[in-house]
Amino acid sequence: MDISATTALVTGANRGLGLRFARELLERGATVYAAARDPRSVDLPGAIPIQLDITDPASVEAAAAATGDVRLLINNAGTSTGASLLTGPMADIQLEMNTHYFGTLSVARAFAPQLAGGGAMLNVLSALSWVSFAGSGAYCAAKSAEWSLTNALRLELAEQGTAVSALHVGYMDTDMIAHVTAPKSDPAVIARLALDAIAAGEHEIVADDVSRRLLARLSGGVAALYPQFAQ
Repeated sequence: MDISATTALVTGANRGLGLRFARELLERGATVYAAARDPRSVDLPGAIPIQLDITDPASVEAAAAATGDVRLLINNAGTSTGASLLTGPMADIQLEMNTHYFGTLSVARAFAPQLAGGGAMLNVLSALSWVSFAGSGAYCAAKSAEWSLTNALRLELAEQGTAVSALHVGYMDTDMIAHVTAPKSDPAVIARLALDAIAAGEHEIVADDVSRRLLARLSGGVAALYPQFAQ
């Protein structure tokens, strides 16, 4: 894909990785719809702010109707409640799934017609698509579901000539995980790496060492991912 000649829409583009995606796209010459629940929160000269709440089907349909020329869709919008599956509020668990799974699916369905015949979609996943932490099981389960969703969309959208890529990345230096003290990637670097990979036609983008180590462990089964259960 020629990024400089494309029109892109980035969800959750008002901050964090989404803002870095939108900025990098503009620097490469793309036309950019910067989507956010409150478009007034988008502070990026050159971008076209657009209202989009991915958990609201009416908002999704309105955004698709207001554009019509999107060739690159970046499904970045997300949430992180930190909810445990056993003790967390069910409303938080449902929010995680409604955002990362049903929200991503809703946007993909609405914009698929615009992506036909050479368009591309990037779903921002996580290293936690592949491993779970007990204290944040709701987020991990939702991201794992989004990984499966991405693989299914790749198969279905290939029929119309749309490429679907997945971005796996660990902690990034964004507001969402400002409380985490572990090493974090620079979201601007991740955005550049991901866009380079999309331009090259890559289906899976494993962006950091954490994600690469987890990917290598997948074939080892439960014991490789969760050493406490090794026999």
